[in-house]
Amino acid sequence: MNMRHTLKRSIKNIFLLLIFPLYAAYLLLSFFGTSDGTFQSFSQALSLIPGKIGIYFRAAFYRLACQDTSDEILVGFLTVFSHRDTSIHKGVYIGPQCNIGKCTIGENTLLGSGVHILSGNQQHNFSDPQIPIQDQGGKYTKVKIGKDCWIGNSAVLMADVSDKSIVAAGSVLTRPIEEPGAIWGGNPAVKIRLRN
Repeated sequence: MNMRHTLKRSIKNIFLLLIFPLYAAYLLLSFFGTSDGTFQSFSQALSLIPGKIGIYFRAAFYRLACQDTSDEILVGFLTVFSHRDTSIHKGVYIGPQCNIGKCTIGENTLLGSGVHILSGNQQHNFSDPQIPIQDQGGKYTKVKIGKDCWIGNSAVLMADVSDKSIVAAGSVLTRPIEEPGAIWGGNPAVKIRLRN
């Protein structure tokens, strides 16, 4: 077990070295455009690398580019991050084809395939019908997902999730889950029961 851990850590360190020139290019290009726009472009490119090599490259890049992010994470094929202000903690699994907005994901949390984490529920204002929605602005909020959570396939999150909670597949979470260990589901998601 110890030998396996040492080997895995060595491989991750090699990928950190390999990704560093790409990270340096990202930093350089960020000076000429918006930081999030450049970050999205690099995230999209990295999402296209298949297999274990892609998993290691993505973990290394996000470790360098995102504050408080571990490289002991697994980010699936075709998963795209839209904001650099994202933190992914150790042991997190993010399935394929996810769209990750501004958020913090706690240790050992699992996200199924096709999960969308929006940057809050106020990204677009739409109160004035005389002004196009894209011109009305909005506000990004950092969504917090706790430790040891399970977010089912194709769920959409717009609010915080407390530790040890479950959001059922296909659910749309519009308000925070404040009670640890709760199971929520539906559209809009409501509390079903507690895990215990």
